Parts: sequence; C-alpha cells; structure tokens
Amino acid sequence: MAPSERARDLLGVSRLTNSALSSWLHGLPGVDQVGCEERAASLATRSIKTTSKAWAIDTAISMIDLTTLEGADTPGRVRGLATKALVPDPSDPSTPRPAAICVYGDMVAVAKETLGSADIKVAAVATAFPSGRASLPVKLADTKDAVAAGADEIDMVIDRGAFLAGDYLTVFRQIADVKAVCGDARLKVILETGELVTYDNVRRASWLSMLAGGDFIKTSTGKVSPAATLPVTLVMLEAVRDWRDTTGDMVGVKPAGGIRTSKDAIRFLVTVNEVAGEEWLDNHWFRFGASSLLNDLLLQRQRLRTGAYSGADYIADDSPSLY
Repeated sequence: MAPSERARDLLGVSRLTNSALSSWLHGLPGVDQVGCEERAASLATRSIKTTSKAWAIDTAISMIDLTTLEGADTPGRVRGLATKALVPDPSDPSTPRPAAICVYGDMVAVAKETLGSADIKVAAVATAFPSGRASLPVKLADTKDAVAAGADEIDMVIDRGAFLAGDYLTVFRQIADVKAVCGDARLKVILETGELVTYDNVRRASWLSMLAGGDFIKTSTGKVSPAATLPVTLVMLEAVRDWRDTTGDMVGVKPAGGIRTSKDAIRFLVTVNEVAGEEWLDNHWFRFGASSLLNDLLLQRQRLRTGAYSGADYIADDSPSLY
C-alpha cells in the first residue's frame, strides 16, 4: 500500500490534508516527561552477568553503522573504515562485523568496492544532510545518486523547520517521495531530536515518519546536541512498538551520536528489550550510528576473552570525530 493510501486509511479521511495530519498527530497520547526520564534512568541501572554481557557486546558490534561523515573524508579514509568493518579485530576472527558503514553519497562506490561481497551494508546520508535545507528536486537527486552508486540504505533528514511550523504534510510528502526513489534501498528517517525540543514532538515525528513509509527512524545527524539520549530513544521505541500493534509492520530504530562506550550500548539494548521487545534485538531492526563505540566494544570483548585489558594501543584510534 502506498504511504498516502495507508495514511488516508489510518486517518479515516478521503483526502490527506495538513489539517487532518495535525489533528491525528496531536491526538496521540502525550509523553509524561518525568515518567519517561525516570523509566530510562531505571533501565540504565540494570546489570547483566558475564555470559549475557558477552552476548550483548557481540550483538552491539553487529548493530553498528560504522560512520565517517566529514568534509575532509578521502577515498583512503573510507577504504580504511571499510577494511576495519571487514576485520574489526585481526587477533580474533570470531569477532562479529558491523552491520554497515555510513558515508556521504559520493563515497558509496569506494565503500562498495572495498567491501566486495561481504554482508556489510553501505548506508549513504542524503537529502542535503545534515541541514535538510534544499528543494525537493535536489533532495531526490541526492538520493537517486546514492542509490545509483549502490547504496543499500539511505539516511535522510526531515525538514525540521516545516515540522516545527506545523507543516506536517510537507514533511510527509518529502519522506514519501524520497522513499519512492529508494528502490530496494531501506530508508532511515533522521528526526534530529535535539531540535525537536519536546518528547511529544519526538513521538509525533516518529509516527509521521512511519506513516510516510520510513523503514527506520533515527535520532540524530550527530551535528546537533543533544543527540541520542536514552529517554528520546525510549519514546521512539514505544512508537515502533505501537506502530506494529496498529499496522502489523515493524520499523527499525537507530540512535546516533554520543554513544561511545560498551556500558552505553548495553543500556540501549536493555531498553530495546524492555520497551519494544526482543524482536528488535537484531541488526535488521536496531542500529547504532557510531564509530568510536566499536573500539570500546572490542576492548571489552577482549577483556572478557582473556581476562585482561590490552591497553590503549590495542585498537587503532582512527575513528572520525563526528560520533
């Protein structure tokens, strides 16, 4: 079913208008800010034992979108990132590989060539990332170029200005139009939650993105602070859970920005399990947008395997600064 047809069906209207979308989105239950933050804080205190921790570390590694999104990115840097994804820990071939590497569209071909036939996706940011300040034809051309270069996934940014102005129909149409040119590529919709201000806005943007056909909802570009917080991710996990209850369809979640340690990653995994459910504990449905996170996960994994830390020089600190 096309996004516009599904939207009309869910809203119970014959014609999709901004007024109908506004009424529907503002009719969603409000988020209890205190309750949300208290629950997130409670989930963050959960501890897991050694066997479960080893599983969680391997799972987190397998969920990473290993990312470089710098103006100074070079083909060599992208090849290095792809090589690290292929062999995260040369001393331990049992180490899982990240789910994807995430680059600008003009670097997709370089990434694809380096990864070869490996089961590692290439995600490309598009639609005038990170600001989203471009005309729709430019955004669509940006997406088409990345798909033509071989991108398996597209990470688009919503027009936050339109959303905050209450122009939900424009945001819906842009997401739906981008989805239409993605072909077989999955679409991750970046909400830039740090600019949405309230949890209610995060919930509305999540539902709007899913209504318009997004395959994933993603917290942040990594360019705005705060980025991926646990309470915001909790709200988004509630949204995908409720969306499945309503439509029968699963949508993924990707927190990105500021997740740097194994402890952080495990807190997010606990939250995924407790809020959305264990079905989302799979890299088809949950990702971390990160680079430096991988290094800490590898160090923690080696400590569990050998009983000792290797030291700061065990893992090359070649992570880009964005995440």
